[in-house]
Amino acid sequence: MFKKVLISNRGEIAIRIMRACRELGVKTVAVYSDADANALFVKYADEAYHIGPSPASQSYLNMDNIIRAVELSGAEAVHPGYGFLSENPEFADRCRAEGIVFIGPSASAIRSVGSKVEARKTMEAAGIPVVPGTKEGITDIDRAVGVADGIGYPVIVKSSAGGGGIGIAIVHKSEELPDAIESTQSVARSTFGDDTVFIEKYLAEPRHIEFQILSDSSGNTIHLCDRECSIQRRHQKLIEEAPSPVMTEELRAKMGASAVEVSKTIDYENAGTVEFLYSKGDYYFLEVNTRLQVEHPITEVITGVDLAKEQIKIAWGDELSYTQEDITINGWAIECRINAEDPLNNFVPSPGKVKRYRSPGGPGVRVDSGVYAGYTISPYYDSLVSKLTVWAQDRSEAIERMKRALFEYIVVGVKTNIPFHKAMMNSAAYQSGELTTHFIEDHNILEDVERLSKSEKAKGESLASALTADDKKIAAITAAVEAYIHQKQ
Repeated sequence: MFKKVLISNRGEIAIRIMRACRELGVKTVAVYSDADANALFVKYADEAYHIGPSPASQSYLNMDNIIRAVELSGAEAVHPGYGFLSENPEFADRCRAEGIVFIGPSASAIRSVGSKVEARKTMEAAGIPVVPGTKEGITDIDRAVGVADGIGYPVIVKSSAGGGGIGIAIVHKSEELPDAIESTQSVARSTFGDDTVFIEKYLAEPRHIEFQILSDSSGNTIHLCDRECSIQRRHQKLIEEAPSPVMTEELRAKMGASAVEVSKTIDYENAGTVEFLYSKGDYYFLEVNTRLQVEHPITEVITGVDLAKEQIKIAWGDELSYTQEDITINGWAIECRINAEDPLNNFVPSPGKVKRYRSPGGPGVRVDSGVYAGYTISPYYDSLVSKLTVWAQDRSEAIERMKRALFEYIVVGVKTNIPFHKAMMNSAAYQSGELTTHFIEDHNILEDVERLSKSEKAKGESLASALTADDKKIAAITAAVEAYIHQKQ
């Protein structure tokens, strides 16, 4: 096993990987920017190296500085986490050229699905169902209009590069298509440096369902069942659950087999996720995420598989610890992404100092976080406060447990989307399990958020007041003790 691993990431995912390393007896190395000098993940690591100023382009995306930190620390491997350089084939190549193990798939596998246009063609050739659409990137708008007219509106214009819901536009009429193509190309060009876009049929009542996969260097591949990721806002996931409420054993077996086939088609190795769209009984390949997903905890708690450990073991050269027959579903899990953002103001980020912080606990509750009281949430990075995951015997109990966990969760000093999650858990439509990727818009969930936000603010202020009183008592006692000691001296 590796003696030392560097984690080229930050926040809760850095801590998550460090926890796996610690349980494997592996030393950990953190890298950090100016903004993260006092971050929890820096303190958690066995050693840490400064890699640049706060902007990610000068720190967490700076390959030279990260490689230098690997050399200084003597780490044998790099775990990229998610985001930043995790799906950058150049970084994977660079690591391997420097004799550093990249804990993830090969650069060629990353490249094979990095372009959604090329990935669609590859999967179609392998017999994996894909959404009807263009087979090449759009170069002629008049031809694109003809294609869209042929497959029928609405259609969706997508950037071929990148992900995270960036570079996507839904078009309902042919006269809207040219402007949508041009705006999507502009976003793709500025964000990913590649303005290639393509068109797909926009499916009716689509559900976003994904399958976790693990593949080792000996050719063994398994899937770890399904996750429902349909609750999204502007194509950004907010709530995930496992398994999917729509899944049957027959459908799971069929989609799982397709996910495994996708992995084998691109000679994939390590952990990854195959994403599908599901609509009215049919499913279609969407994309492959060549990394550990933000929502991986829900798969871990229903299968009992530590995905971060498996990643490290696979990179070391071990065969998978599990066969497909070993993977069974135990209970139900839900994950809410707790973000520092204002749900009453178009979900704009709410960076700032966390004055008071109390995370939930109790049976079946897991909190992945890098935040603590006194920590400052930086405007330079994602506003994620934590991933709140609950497990229960069935879906209805999981929803009730999440309600309880959200009731216990208190963050004072910054606005959070906790009221939004409370509104979702209380939604009869959500509780029914009839989910789609436009669920939030269809069910007016945001109308309940203002009332819940006021309740959340009052609860936070009450706790802050109580804690402040306790702080004063502690300070008075401390002063008295110090005066007594001084007198004795």
